[in-house]
Amino acid sequence: MKCPFCTHDELKVTDSRNTPELNAIRRRRECLGCGRRFTTFETVELNLQVHKRDGRFEDFSQQKLIDGLDAACRHTQMSSEQIKALVARIMGDLMAKQTKEIATRELGEIVMQHLRLMDPIAYIRFACVYKRMKKIDQLIAVIDTIRAKDDEQGV
Repeated sequence: MKCPFCTHDELKVTDSRNTPELNAIRRRRECLGCGRRFTTFETVELNLQVHKRDGRFEDFSQQKLIDGLDAACRHTQMSSEQIKALVARIMGDLMAKQTKEIATRELGEIVMQHLRLMDPIAYIRFACVYKRMKKIDQLIAVIDTIRAKDDEQGV
């Protein structure tokens, strides 16, 4: 690694911390050339292939997951910190599977399980896109399912 300010390649780590919400380690570094400090994040690379509905395989993209959740959670009460924490939990679930590939369907179900517990509106919005809903009856069925589960739990 090189200093982003002077490109000197001798650095020292001055502080390290776990950041569970990002599944990363935050490191403060100091350049031994210019003396300036900067922060880096080290994350575990998830080497996972997503098996798409059309039969293709695609590298898993954490950014694509974040973008999808941002869209589903837009204009809801979920904060960006909650979304980051959600992504970290989903990533933990994926790592725990210890597999090299996952079907889009299974990935979507994992996301929906987490969203269902956090925000019903975000869950419905995500489900509409993920399940490719084209009829109002499909949306009503999802809403009825949420209502039935809430009634069971006394919510």
